Amino acid sequence: ASPSSTMGRFTVWDYVVFAAMLVISAVIGIYYAFAGGGQKTSKDFLMGGRSMSALPVALSLTASFMSAVTVLGTPAEIYRYGAIFCIFAITYGLVVLCSAEIFLPVFYKLGITSTYEVRWSRRSLSIAFRELGGLSCLLSTCLPSTLYTGIVIYAPALALNQVTGFDLWGAVVATGVVCTFYCTLGGLKAVVWTDVFQVGIMIAGFSSVIIRAVVVQEGIGRIVNDSYYGGRLNFWDFNPNPLQRHTFWTIVIGGTFTWTSIYGINQSQVQRYIACKSRFHAKMSLYINLLGLWAILACATLCGLALYSIYKDCDPWMAKQVSALDQLMPYLVLDILHDFPGMPGLFVASAYSGTLSTVSSSINALAAVTVEDLIRPYFRSFSEKKLSWISMGMSVFYGGVCIGMAALASLLGALLQAALSIFGMVGGPLLGLFALGILCSFANGIGAFVGLVTGFVISLWVGIGSQIYPPLPERTKPLYLSTAGCNISSENLMTTENPLTTVFNTPTAERPALADNWYSLSYLYFSTLGTLTTVVVGIIISLLTGGLKQNTDRKFLLTKEDFLSNFSRSKSETKVVVLDWKQFTVAAEGTDNPAFSHIEMDVASDKNKVNGLHI
Repeated sequence: ASPSSTMGRFTVWDYVVFAAMLVISAVIGIYYAFAGGGQKTSKDFLMGGRSMSALPVALSLTASFMSAVTVLGTPAEIYRYGAIFCIFAITYGLVVLCSAEIFLPVFYKLGITSTYEVRWSRRSLSIAFRELGGLSCLLSTCLPSTLYTGIVIYAPALALNQVTGFDLWGAVVATGVVCTFYCTLGGLKAVVWTDVFQVGIMIAGFSSVIIRAVVVQEGIGRIVNDSYYGGRLNFWDFNPNPLQRHTFWTIVIGGTFTWTSIYGINQSQVQRYIACKSRFHAKMSLYINLLGLWAILACATLCGLALYSIYKDCDPWMAKQVSALDQLMPYLVLDILHDFPGMPGLFVASAYSGTLSTVSSSINALAAVTVEDLIRPYFRSFSEKKLSWISMGMSVFYGGVCIGMAALASLLGALLQAALSIFGMVGGPLLGLFALGILCSFANGIGAFVGLVTGFVISLWVGIGSQIYPPLPERTKPLYLSTAGCNISSENLMTTENPLTTVFNTPTAERPALADNWYSLSYLYFSTLGTLTTVVVGIIISLLTGGLKQNTDRKFLLTKEDFLSNFSRSKSETKVVVLDWKQFTVAAEGTDNPAFSHIEMDVASDKNKVNGLHI
């Protein structure tokens, strides 16, 4: 089918649906600002009083994963490169398993708010954290989050504006202000419960497109048949070449490392599942969230295949009906749903729900990191009430920064995208650092420091190189698109360049030898490379510098009792006791590790002993 010549535009009902989504999100924030006595302490504001249940947290984790980039970008990815993206279903399972059974038990029993609080606890890694703690916090949370929120607010707004005529800056400012409003008033509880509402809107938006596309194509069989003969059902590619963009191995291995750095140690995700009222609920939130990830992936895949089935003979991108691939979904919505008032508005509301959930999580995480890592340790005299007000102030501040970054993205979009890609590469080495701290009792500060720096250098080397010398098409393997069925003049069928192409543009003739080998490594292996480099170098240096001679308190390590244990609602499960920052006098009998002597650490399982030793 050719694109409709009578493409619809946005109507009043579409704006009403969009506005209703914003209003309901704001009302949830107002409710949690006063429910249960309001936000009395910083823990109430940042952690929901550690009283959250598994289901809403699971849906919140799912909503944050599903940004507007997912709503618009994943179907376009499947349309262009095929359904091999579905292999991420295996990756998500491995990621959730690693996060729930390796990182969650340690973070939860320590009762931390910010993942970087570990640096105050695991003193054997004190050198790495003392030297790079602030820098790693800045590089892995603050800068990437602000850059990402700028892009995640502006890029979808631009795509929707260019196709639907939806007001660009009205949408950007409205989403930014509403998001800041309910984050500031309601704290984490408002973020979680608005996410629950927004994930429903997102699924409804996807479902409306899928159902209408099946009706238009007279059954799902035709969509599957067209996709099969168009080469889109390319699920299995076992090519072991690490330079290939997407294969079974790059997605399963590289994707697991990449997403574990997000689900396992990223502040915005960790902060929510450790806000659960018990470890059982925390683990359940991750496993229920896995079902949500699979549902989203299935919806996005069906939308991508429907896109191909409808436009297989007349690609709107090559026909210059749209200027970028992320505009294909809104183009499809207006093409097949323009006769249904309010339905295009529902899809736009679903895209912006993804934006709201992602940005609100970022704002709350940024506030938590700032208060717990940059304010609380240095201003110990501040009361909990004062810290609560500071947390609210930080939410307002970061909300303004996010809107500002969206404005900056309108001027420097490609440059910001490149910067975000580079900052995103620090996730791998940081995952390696946390893995060292949690899994290796002999890892010491020198080994962790050298490993982290080496991981940063290797990751940034290959990552920046890939930005300067993008992989050639034979590495990315885009699939064939046709304009044979388009009823337009031939001069409009010239190849359209992707406007999201990196700002670095080097002619093919000037490409060095490294460009088609080292720099063409699949982007999914960047985190893998950084993690493994950090762990291997960290272990070697630790062993060479006396790591085996140190005594490490096992409460900071993953133990056999933690691994695959306590996944039951037994009465013996006790509530976590959070880190207490007050200094105390060391008992005359000494400690397991003298390095811990200036920090009071009471563990819920045994207040007096750790592994039989008094603390």
